[in-house]
Amino acid sequence: MANYTTTKPDWAVSNSSAVMSGIEGIKDTTVGNINPNFKPARRMILTEDDLVDGVIKGDRMILSRAITLIESNSPKHFAKAQRVLQRLLPRTGKALRIGITGVPGAGKSTMIEAFGNMLCDNGHKIAVLTIDPTSSVTHGSILGDKTRMGTLSRRPEAFIRPSPAGGTLGGVARKSRETMLMCEAAGYDVILIETVGVGQSETTVRSMVDFFMLVVLTGAGDDLQGIKKGVMELADAIVINKADGDNLVRAKVARGEYERMLEFIRPATEGWPTHAYLASAVEKTGLPELWEVIQVFKKLTTESGVFQKRRDSQLLDWMYAMIDEHLHSLFFGDAVITGRMPEIKHAVLNGVISPTQAVAELVKMFDVRRAAEKKVDLFSGQ
Repeated sequence: MANYTTTKPDWAVSNSSAVMSGIEGIKDTTVGNINPNFKPARRMILTEDDLVDGVIKGDRMILSRAITLIESNSPKHFAKAQRVLQRLLPRTGKALRIGITGVPGAGKSTMIEAFGNMLCDNGHKIAVLTIDPTSSVTHGSILGDKTRMGTLSRRPEAFIRPSPAGGTLGGVARKSRETMLMCEAAGYDVILIETVGVGQSETTVRSMVDFFMLVVLTGAGDDLQGIKKGVMELADAIVINKADGDNLVRAKVARGEYERMLEFIRPATEGWPTHAYLASAVEKTGLPELWEVIQVFKKLTTESGVFQKRRDSQLLDWMYAMIDEHLHSLFFGDAVITGRMPEIKHAVLNGVISPTQAVAELVKMFDVRRAAEKKVDLFSGQ
């Protein structure tokens, strides 16, 4: 076995547990020591007037902060956000709302970027609301869609806002409707909403948008999956993406198959026949034709009254959803309910009473008036 010797360099410390002081003449350049006199500026608290005026002027920074206020679960923030939204409501309702869904990997983000750039080139202002999946383990979201839409996010005519799904049905964030109205008040005339994926729960998106688009791939079993999940029944258009190169022939075959399937499915919108279309987000083919289809859809449904009827239905759906949410908050925020809940849970887990009996017992002791008196008024903040 060879003998090896070890030596220490001249600059090594003698005590192995000691910390080196650094190279002579070089100062510590950690963030805190770059400029000892530097004090970061405090973020200005925006008043309701600041938020309203900023959103109306189309200030994207203020719009982002207004949306953050909307998404907050704090009762104080909720009241302020609702007052701001109330003042902006007269400026909403003029944008075209388009929902885009599809299986992961279908190229939704790439298509939205190409589609959004085309619309910006045509003089439109685009707001993209992307719903990012929330981890059931860490409860976190990556929120990386702005990175995936690099060219569109740098355009002054576009605004991209990723939001966490938060476990909400269908991957639609709880405040997506309010966020959409904020963007409309800021002057964006086309709102694109990208959802997490496809499935029965995507009916939530259908209740928010005017035109619903399903993006599919060829050779991925989307035809059968679409039928099983019923999402094809919700779509106003089926877009076969990546119809380019060697995949173009397969895409054309898939289009024919989808057209045959659609003959047996009731159209999602009264008076509008759903069809399948070819598109390539990479080669930017099929996108102008798709926009023309959406324009024809808006014209026909507006003339028939279906467009406004759907908008009215969406407002009522929103109201019903808010009723459910508010009653849920009142119930679980009531002191009597929270006081008895541990005892009821213990009884259910030990088989003393059934879950149905537990619910009946809790509802019996719940007093809506008592709970409502403890809540902050939504609009006055008192």
